[in-house]
Amino acid sequence: MTGVVTVLVVVALLVAPRNRRPSSALAWILLIGFVPVVGLVLFALIGSPKLPRGRREKQQSMTALITERSRDLEDVGPEPGMPAWLPSVARLNRAVGAMPLLEDNDAHLLTTFEEQLDALVAAVRGARRYLHVEFYILSLDTTTAPFFEALDDAVQRGVTVRVLMDHMGSRKYPGYRRTRKELTRMGADWRLMLPVQPYRGRYQRPDLRNHRKLLVADGEVGFVGSLNLIDPSYDSRSNRRRGLRWQDLLAEIRGPVVHAIDALFVTDWYSETDVLLTSSQEQATAEQHQGALLAQVSPSGPAFPTENNLALFNSLMYHAERRISITSPYFVPDESLLAAITTAARRGVDVELFVGEIGDQFFVFHAQHSYYEELLAAGVRIYLYPRPAILHAKHISVDDDVAVVGSSNMDIRSFQLDLELMLMVCGRTFVDEMRAVEDEYRRVSRELTPASWSRRGVLHRTVDDFTRLTSAVQ
Repeated sequence: MTGVVTVLVVVALLVAPRNRRPSSALAWILLIGFVPVVGLVLFALIGSPKLPRGRREKQQSMTALITERSRDLEDVGPEPGMPAWLPSVARLNRAVGAMPLLEDNDAHLLTTFEEQLDALVAAVRGARRYLHVEFYILSLDTTTAPFFEALDDAVQRGVTVRVLMDHMGSRKYPGYRRTRKELTRMGADWRLMLPVQPYRGRYQRPDLRNHRKLLVADGEVGFVGSLNLIDPSYDSRSNRRRGLRWQDLLAEIRGPVVHAIDALFVTDWYSETDVLLTSSQEQATAEQHQGALLAQVSPSGPAFPTENNLALFNSLMYHAERRISITSPYFVPDESLLAAITTAARRGVDVELFVGEIGDQFFVFHAQHSYYEELLAAGVRIYLYPRPAILHAKHISVDDDVAVVGSSNMDIRSFQLDLELMLMVCGRTFVDEMRAVEDEYRRVSRELTPASWSRRGVLHRTVDDFTRLTSAVQ
């Protein structure tokens, strides 16, 4: 038996470190060494963080197509009111994700579920040509029924409705079958994203998911953010008894950047169907001058060769001069991001982090606790958003003129395993709206102090440290 374990560890030493962070490789080696059978089974199921080659090749072809079609769009240079460092961050985003920084946009934040749902329904009812709907979780229930009714009406008046929903993300909720039947009944063209259906020859690592949330109507209005289209209780009786409601943030956007959001839907549609749609940019009849904001779509995920969202986050941390505000429900940074955040705090930038007082993911919730001591020691102010809300919004504001909002958490899963969408916006009006959101978070939250955090029990500390180790097994 000892010889078998030795062989397994040797194999793990040769295989696990390949294109993997040292911390992650070490975690896999330890798991295989101490629990060989379990470790090998898990490594076989989730050891590779890559999508199948065909999926990666589709992303490469779409990246090349987007790059070619936007070749004539010059990088935006320094402008009045723009931070001097923004063009370099925009060039980074374009280099890894192909999307340019675009002028003449308008964007506003929607903070409550009710206004978010109302805005989505209004956009669907106003559509004349097509609707592109993509959500990690899409569920027909009593609360979301108005949205599906609006979709049905759109189909009946001749609007082309295309819908993408993540297979594993949506299937665990009560409305999954009902949602599929209703989409089929109304005549919407819908697909599952990253389906795990080995009996149909459709399989990849089960926890590689499409976590994006977006909607585009006619290429004229778009929505991105953290919102899953499901009742804020996530259709759970237990959650309702406890009064739990997910708190999200959604951005409503108009202007040329809507075409970039639509290009991301076109990419995901092509990945699932092999059908390449005509982009909204090609269909546009006139230039869109909607506002004074600069905006750039930043896509990321295991179909890309680099961790695009991590590169964006790190760049923002190092360029910030006065203030950084971070909101992330699942905060488990890698070494580089942790260093960027703590370094910013130590060089005098006011850094604050908003996280939930309670969480819905046990391992992630405790893993993020293991970072609080180091963050507090560096001078980061941590605010706990009060129960019974689950703070699910994902956004960052930097200094006075730049904000980022979208679907990406600050954890290894979002950096490596999930397809994500972030929108970077430059403009004082939008950042002021984001500041108002953060001010409200701060008003209702409790600040965590080093003294109070040091009083947590030994069991709490032990669980935090153990879950931090498991977070590296990616």
